[in-house]
Amino acid sequence: MSNKPTMKPTMNASRRAFLQRASSLSVAGVATPWALNLAALSEASAANATDYKATVCIFLYGGNDYANTVIPYDPTGYNAYFNLRPSLGYAQNVLTGTVLTALNTPVDRAGFSHQYALAPALAPLMPIFNAGKMAVILNVGTLLQPTTKLQYTNKSVPLPPKLFSHNDQQSVWQSSSAEGAKSGWGGKMGDLFQSSNTNSTFTCINVSGNAVYLSGNTAVQYQISTTGSVPLNGLKTPLFGSTACSSALQVLMTQSRTHLMENEYTRINTRAINANTVLSSALASAPALKTVFPTQNNLGDQLKMVARMISIAATTGAKRQVFFVSMNGFDTHDGLVTIHPKLMSGLAEAMSAFYNATVELGVANNVTSFTASDFGRTLSGNNDGSDHGWGSMHFVMGGAVNGQRFYGTPPIIASNGPDDVGQGRLLPTTSVDQYAATLGNWLGVSDSDLLTLLPNLGNYNVSSRNLGFV
Repeated sequence: MSNKPTMKPTMNASRRAFLQRASSLSVAGVATPWALNLAALSEASAANATDYKATVCIFLYGGNDYANTVIPYDPTGYNAYFNLRPSLGYAQNVLTGTVLTALNTPVDRAGFSHQYALAPALAPLMPIFNAGKMAVILNVGTLLQPTTKLQYTNKSVPLPPKLFSHNDQQSVWQSSSAEGAKSGWGGKMGDLFQSSNTNSTFTCINVSGNAVYLSGNTAVQYQISTTGSVPLNGLKTPLFGSTACSSALQVLMTQSRTHLMENEYTRINTRAINANTVLSSALASAPALKTVFPTQNNLGDQLKMVARMISIAATTGAKRQVFFVSMNGFDTHDGLVTIHPKLMSGLAEAMSAFYNATVELGVANNVTSFTASDFGRTLSGNNDGSDHGWGSMHFVMGGAVNGQRFYGTPPIIASNGPDDVGQGRLLPTTSVDQYAATLGNWLGVSDSDLLTLLPNLGNYNVSSRNLGFV
């Protein structure tokens, strides 16, 4: 357990807690008041880490179209796929170069085996998959417990709140709670490991903006840009053109105060300034990456910064880090056949470059990346696109991944079939909690702590909580 003293629930303690959580604003430099996380402080078991490990969540905002990402290629599966989306589906002959030759054969609940291909634009990921460093997770989504279609139809078991809603399902994916959640499972894992890091500020790092995923109960979500830390205004450049004014401002912002709230604010400012100094210096002295990242690719820029942060982990004293990056544009109600391939190309080029960068840095076995999204989309199209769905397909990548394999149960592709709750909305057969627990186990989170961090995990058999992909 943490050795921090337990605060009594006094008014002053409440104010102090507010200011401690508000530190996410000052440390970030790029945050807005809406980024404030007002979660109450709680104690967490400390996990001691001596080696280095990091996870990188790649969130695809808008709900990725699963059916044109990982495509059925076996004759039965492909025919069912194309019959349900004739105006949106890929012709089978264009998939020959991205057919996945896996070390295992995924079998659906009816006993039929399946073969899959990646979208043609995902071709840059093929060498990583074939080298055994990437895996495909089949039909994963938000669930509270294992659920059958009959249970879903009869509403005889609890279901995730506000299914098919963008904001809510983003929040459920990241935190197990609907919109308004105060902390996410990435941040809670950061809570456990921040004491292992010399500078706890660099435990949970967001390169794309605020996300509940990285909000811990005690860990601060440190936000940076694709070029590094963002200094506080007034200190970045001489204030009013005067270095003396900037120095005076820094003194005012960091000097001790007698008032509790003022002194707490001073502490936050000091931490922000110190973090910026440490990070800026470390990045400036780090050798340039030789790996070529794609240009005009924002996700690539974000992942390049993650790679740079990982390269200086020894300098910043980091043993465990949790990163968050993201990509927008996946709400493809319209223009799917034009928009989605471009998104897949950007995703694949960025992920491939990032993996190559971890190899260059000698840390490929220590970094595991994974994709996530609001939800999948409907298999049945709306002529020009697809609508909000549920289950989806995702990728896990890294040197420690038990790759060139499929994990989870492939869906039965059939209109109104046992895995279809309407229009090809997949009823997930693998839960986000299982997905997260597998990643957490790899980081070093204990089984008992996982049950606390992931409130729905206890609804699954012990043997099924770890999916085994890493």
